[in-house]
Amino acid sequence: MQATLIDSMGSDITVTNCARVSFSKKKDVFDDKDARLIKYLASHGHTSPFFHVILQFRITAPIFVARQWYRHSVGFARNEESRRYIRDKPSVFYPPHWRSKPEGNIKQGSAGEHEYSDKWMNDYRDVVSEAVHTYNTMIADGVAPEQARMILPQGTETSWVETASLYAYARLCNERMQPDAQVEIRELAEVINKACRKVAPVSWKYLVEGETK
Repeated sequence: MQATLIDSMGSDITVTNCARVSFSKKKDVFDDKDARLIKYLASHGHTSPFFHVILQFRITAPIFVARQWYRHSVGFARNEESRRYIRDKPSVFYPPHWRSKPEGNIKQGSAGEHEYSDKWMNDYRDVVSEAVHTYNTMIADGVAPEQARMILPQGTETSWVETASLYAYARLCNERMQPDAQVEIRELAEVINKACRKVAPVSWKYLVEGETK
């Protein structure tokens, strides 16, 4: 999985200047007073100034992660590659190991490495290899790509460009970096987390890292 920051607009001082526009004021240099203002905005739910910092990513992830990721739709613009049009050999995600289901009545998530992880990994490789081979053969034989793609597994990787505000990414990361989130989507959220922190470190500290007291 990959997430590359393509572009960004704004920084911490963008947030504070958007908050100060109510008083028709603007600053050029960020200082401790701005940091305190950001802390106040985050801790009191004044979120609109954080919408003015914008980030754009190119992300590659397996389909099953992408579909979870797409559940965060408010404030996001996305354009994804389509196998209706592309015919190159698909790439497939391989986990480092297979996990066991959680114990008790927990209906989602996973536990540690499965006892027969190696066996299931071999089976997965066989199934993936057969699916990709069949897909490539269908494409070579002239089958419509929009149908041939049906045979590809959920682990097939897809790429998309998405643009959203700093606050939208904060909402996403606050949910998807939780311990009960699926491991794979948590790993992707961690990559986004690091990139957002570099763009607006003070805002990110108070929006995501919880330092609002």
